[in-house]
Amino acid sequence: MTHSQSLRALLVSILLALASPAVFALTAADLAPLAQDDFDAKSAAIDKLIASHDAPSRAMLKALSEDSVLVTDSGEVLLQNGDTLKDAITGKTVSASDAQPVTLNNLLRSKVAGALSGLQLDSPDLAMRRSAVEALLKNPDPSMKEQIDAARAKETDPALKQRLDTLWAMTALHNPDAATRLEAVKLVAARQDLDMYELLRPLVAKQPDGAFAEPNAAIRAAAQEGIDSLDAIQRRSEIAGTVFAGLSLGSVLLLAALGLAITYGLIGVINMAHGEFLMIGAYATYAVQNLFQNYAPGAFDWYPLLAIPASFVAAALVGMALERLVLKHLYGRPLETLLTTFGVSLILIQATRMIFGAQNVQVSNPSWMSGGVTVLPNLILPYNRIAILAFSLIVVGIAWAVLTKTRLGLFVRAVTQNRRMAACVGVKTARVDSYAFAFGAGIAGLGGCALSQIGNVGPDLGQGYIIDSFMAVVLGGVGQIAGTVIGGFGLGLVSKAIEPFWGAVLAKIAVLVLIVLFIQKRPQGLFALKGRSAEA
Repeated sequence: MTHSQSLRALLVSILLALASPAVFALTAADLAPLAQDDFDAKSAAIDKLIASHDAPSRAMLKALSEDSVLVTDSGEVLLQNGDTLKDAITGKTVSASDAQPVTLNNLLRSKVAGALSGLQLDSPDLAMRRSAVEALLKNPDPSMKEQIDAARAKETDPALKQRLDTLWAMTALHNPDAATRLEAVKLVAARQDLDMYELLRPLVAKQPDGAFAEPNAAIRAAAQEGIDSLDAIQRRSEIAGTVFAGLSLGSVLLLAALGLAITYGLIGVINMAHGEFLMIGAYATYAVQNLFQNYAPGAFDWYPLLAIPASFVAAALVGMALERLVLKHLYGRPLETLLTTFGVSLILIQATRMIFGAQNVQVSNPSWMSGGVTVLPNLILPYNRIAILAFSLIVVGIAWAVLTKTRLGLFVRAVTQNRRMAACVGVKTARVDSYAFAFGAGIAGLGGCALSQIGNVGPDLGQGYIIDSFMAVVLGGVGQIAGTVIGGFGLGLVSKAIEPFWGAVLAKIAVLVLIVLFIQKRPQGLFALKGRSAEA
């Protein structure tokens, strides 16, 4: 006999002991239906046990929930106590080789579980009463109405009393008294729980003969009002969910496109390897995570604090190497640059496969980024998505501060607007190009760090974002941070708004068509770059 079976047997023994000397209150007629295959008869027998409110009936319900009730071929009902079988009526030990467990379907099991929860409604422990109410709310049973009524009358906790009111309403929707049904409908509607749809809809439905299932017009009107209120909540939740999904996607696109906007605006390089900077940042985060798991597991929740600078530095170093070794020799030759950077992206992907393997790797969220916050009845915002949205805005703020408040930023803006004039006044444009390209690559690395928190990390990670990044840059205006912010979030919102109707693939095609049409009317994007045309 297993440990769990021993515990169940001990519990049954205790309950049977508590039931004495009233154990004989149960009769053979009460329990006989349990030995039959008639569902209605079994249900009626369980209802009778629930309504009895005595210790033997409670013990029998507990035994039913734990599959400790057996029946013989002759119809005897037995209780299993370890390896011992006792007659459920007399309590005497018996021997029966043909005893089989009572068979209950899911509906009857739910009825028994609800009854046992109902027995806890009069517990002196508030936590136990709250647990019982929550269990009954998930599976309300009209047969529990008397226990629920008694619990409502005695409950002193205001919050739990309100939940009991809702539970009472859910069991009173089919009460013969119209006033009671109306009160129940109003309470159910006031709960504003989308799960209540299935309770209210039958009240406004018509039968095959055309008559309403609910004859009272006032009750139907109250039910319809509740349904309309739930529909409004559903629409608000869908709109809020779409907006948040769009902002979440936009924050990822923003991190991917921000560095591209800086490098493309400064040196005009179409860098097809930019997506691989995201991949490098993600793998740097993965490496830092492994270091914490192996050497500082107690501080694992704080590994992002080290992963953020590590992902920036790793991507920035690769970006600087790419600019110094390859790109600086190709300035002014856009076609060769495009083809070369595409080849570099393939090399980086293959190198990553050789180092980390071709399979995706998983980066775990720290505990403070796990879970989510419920803002509407059917809308939960994940903490990791909220953190990435906030992180992207912080990165934008840092990039703006670097470009507008530092000496490097002054040089970058000067070279961007007029490279020749900046060189004439002593700005080392080649060094500025290198630093700016490393800075842009580092921001992409931060994007990879963020992406690692919402999905698996693989060698092809950056390939899914490079095209969208270019679209965000072109839409916002080349070299413009404000334009990139609006472009990234705009693309995310529009994509998520279209996806429910056309699907992800057609939504991306539609967004591309819209951008092409927009660029036809405004080639410079949302924000025109000033000063660059002076070199033309």
